[in-house]
Amino acid sequence: MPEPKWLDETEMRIWRGFLAATNAVLQPIDADLKAVATLTLDDYEVLVHLSEEPERRLRMSELSERLLHSRSRLTQRIDRMERRGLVAREKCDDDARGTWAVLTDEGWSAISNAAPQHLAEVRRVLIDRIPPGQREDLAALLETLATPPAE
Repeated sequence: MPEPKWLDETEMRIWRGFLAATNAVLQPIDADLKAVATLTLDDYEVLVHLSEEPERRLRMSELSERLLHSRSRLTQRIDRMERRGLVAREKCDDDARGTWAVLTDEGWSAISNAAPQHLAEVRRVLIDRIPPGQREDLAALLETLATPPAE
């Protein structure tokens, strides 16, 4: 096995800074959602994707791709959310193997009620801490990182 290409000092700062920043942003947002709306950040993300669709529904396979979750992880998440009445599953009429994840009225109410506080917390822990002149550059960098690397 070839010798690994170790990170230099700057590369190590990037890696450790990324981990620290991710945790510093996501933990308070998740805690706030749990306290205010009894939703996890993962729940909220599912509700957002469903709420943005014209019929408030997505095929489970599409939702899995958007969330970058395995199908089994998404199935477990939807199981929990379905028990709470936030989403429902419906069979696809045109594909017997396909299933829709559907935002229920209760799910719509949950995201509608949580959104104002959630957005305020996102602004507090992330957006307001980034100088306006650096936001476009950071957005572009994050979009680059969100694109899977070439094999």
